[in-house]
Amino acid sequence: MTRWVQRKPADALQEHYATRPTEHPEWETYRKLTEAAGIPQAEADAAWQLLHGGVDSQGALNAEAAARTSDRQAQREIRTTNTWYQEFVTLMTKHLELKTPTMALWAGGIEVNDYAHAKGHTPLAQTRIGSVLNVLELHPDWKLTGPMWSILSKAFVSLATGPVHIFVRAYDPDSILIRLEVPELRLVQRLNPNVRMIWHPLYTGPDGRTKEISEDFRLVDDAEYDKRDTCVRILFQYLRRFHGESNAKAAPAHKSMEQLLAANGHKDGV
Repeated sequence: MTRWVQRKPADALQEHYATRPTEHPEWETYRKLTEAAGIPQAEADAAWQLLHGGVDSQGALNAEAAARTSDRQAQREIRTTNTWYQEFVTLMTKHLELKTPTMALWAGGIEVNDYAHAKGHTPLAQTRIGSVLNVLELHPDWKLTGPMWSILSKAFVSLATGPVHIFVRAYDPDSILIRLEVPELRLVQRLNPNVRMIWHPLYTGPDGRTKEISEDFRLVDDAEYDKRDTCVRILFQYLRRFHGESNAKAAPAHKSMEQLLAANGHKDGV
């Protein structure tokens, strides 16, 4: 996406702006984006303060998590207790409304977000607040901003009321999709049987066109599966049998697959 304004020097974002949020180099960009998204100014201003309070306090939480436990999931849970970020998400939940009848979740690169949106679904990045945050950096250290996205993603998923389309170009068990969004969606399903997961395995060809993978391994416009395991099996089999090494567009997905298979004891495609 195109930025509203040019960035200031990269080291400007290394600072924390909790006590002076309007001096942040993306402040004017944020104001213009929230106004264009239809977020009331008072709410936008309060949210901006909460975001920077969250950035400022996240480092201490990260240190606490590392000191208290070596368990990765337990560490994540501690890191997402940032009350600034929690209050930000509470304030912005009304701006997570779907713009289409169906929600989309995805994994495998921002292009998958664009693909899901083009197919008529609403991913987090196309909601009012998501569309704003998607073009901001806030801070270059993902360890300080990532917990905010985890809290926001969980709140987004909790709003599901019907079918949720899940688009997967690369499968990573440690991704936000698999370790956070899908488990949260399963909790929502227990309360609302209308919520169901519809999985789509994707492959991007060397021409940059993304298509879905059918059961007989053709690239088609639509391929839907009820189960995650079926989707992942078809995705992996296609990558192993049909991916060309010269196709840089799908190289990250192929590499991710190879690493996962190797970690699980598979060698040379066995």
